[in-house]
Amino acid sequence: MLTHVERSSRRIVAYDAVTERTREALQELVLAAPSAGAYYSDGFEAYAGLWYPAPHEVAPGKSQTYSVEGANADLRHYLARLGRRSRCFSRCLKALRRALDLFVFCHNRRQHFKRAHPRLPAHLADFVAVP
Repeated sequence: MLTHVERSSRRIVAYDAVTERTREALQELVLAAPSAGAYYSDGFEAYAGLWYPAPHEVAPGKSQTYSVEGANADLRHYLARLGRRSRCFSRCLKALRRALDLFVFCHNRRQHFKRAHPRLPAHLADFVAVP
């Protein structure tokens, strides 16, 4: 599972389900994401060899990566097939990608709503149905 999150809105701007986190898969995701002013990642060595359209830094601790870590935690929470130490996992990459498409659609709609109405409740399930 690969994700790019725009930090200020906390929306997922690029994602993919892959069987292995390779340099090629990571580069494709960077190129698929909208350009950013800066890119931050954890210390995974493959990130250092990628081409970024703007400066890239390895974040100390979670100081710059907390948004993507939160989105990944939501993914594992709402999609049992991504849960750790679980028997629920996808054998079909196509099915996982479809589940991710739905999750990202609902997650981003909720994040947009939360920014517009910070005091109102915003449960992910409320954003599944298209108005």
